[in-house]
Amino acid sequence: MRLTPKSPEVRVPRLVGLMAVDAREAAEAGGVLLAAPDRPDFRRTVVDYVVRQYPPPGAGIPRGSVVTVWFEFGEGQGGGGAGVHEPRPPVPGGGGMHGELDEPPGPYAVAGLGAP
Repeated sequence: MRLTPKSPEVRVPRLVGLMAVDAREAAEAGGVLLAAPDRPDFRRTVVDYVVRQYPPPGAGIPRGSVVTVWFEFGEGQGGGGAGVHEPRPPVPGGGGMHGELDEPPGPYAVAGLGAP
């Protein structure tokens, strides 16, 4: 079995869109280390998605260099309002039977006999 030496330079893998656990695996396979300034508990982060990275994918860097990833957009960056769309005011009423129908006036009024 012939082992080839590892090249001193690697290409930065594309990490944007990957979950944290997958980004760590891709970085390890690509020969780079990861840092996440917005996540001090980065090693325990699993299902959050990478939204930015630096250096960009495809850049040539020395093997073992650090690639910085972010999981949230910073102030004034990205977001764009195209995320989750939830109902906005006006909101529906309280619901239930009282929200749907008026109370009947009384047992005799329903039958057309008037009040007792």
